[in-house]
Amino acid sequence: MALAPAITDLDQLKGHPAIGNLLAWNPAVVEGAKFDREEITIYVEHSFIREVCVLLRDNPECPFNFLADVTCVDWYPREPRFEVVYHLLSIPKKERVRLKVRLQSDSPALDSVTPVWAGANYFEREVFDLFGVRFIGHPYLRRIQMPEDWEGHPLRKDYPVEGYR
Repeated sequence: MALAPAITDLDQLKGHPAIGNLLAWNPAVVEGAKFDREEITIYVEHSFIREVCVLLRDNPECPFNFLADVTCVDWYPREPRFEVVYHLLSIPKKERVRLKVRLQSDSPALDSVTPVWAGANYFEREVFDLFGVRFIGHPYLRRIQMPEDWEGHPLRKDYPVEGYR
């Protein structure tokens, strides 16, 4: 059985509560979206990530009240190099949404969502530790898995296989 092609046209996707509310609030926030294999992904402009999370959390139509994960992807050597990925769940509606924020390699930093979801604390520390993405406003941004004196960020694609010596 063939898979349906992905839908990337915002006009076709604005009926989804998350995308519709974000576009109604500020159309510049949504850089793109994709609906593929029954999953929705929204590309968010990096300077609005905290406001977007608050808006989606407090949305009465589809409250995405649970942050399941924050992770990162390194697309080296492509620019923008990093994609920070947020997986949100609406427990009452049993619906998921994925937010992606693209960051340039010269300044991988964005606002922390720890004030929105306290559980983001450890996820953001892990992304900082392994990828080097800084989270502005994080209450305790320091390494969580690697020793404090470790050089570099081991999940970056340009990190040496045997580490720095």
